[in-house]
Amino acid sequence: MTNTAPEIIKVETRRVSCDGASSIRGGKGYRPAALGHPLIYMEIDEQGFVDCGYCDRRFILTGGPADT
Repeated sequence: MTNTAPEIIKVETRRVSCDGASSIRGGKGYRPAALGHPLIYMEIDEQGFVDCGYCDRRFILTGGPADT
């Protein structure tokens, strides 16, 4: 069994935020996004990535050690 992150997002800064619903379509003609989780802020460490504790998204620092 492998343990992979369900979604990987490459970012340019070490400080990131996640609400679990940022990729859900919204706007005119769409219902408001009811999915997601509380907005949290995280810091990418020396490994070059951080995982969201709610939705398991992995944020990878572009050009960092985890960016392969």
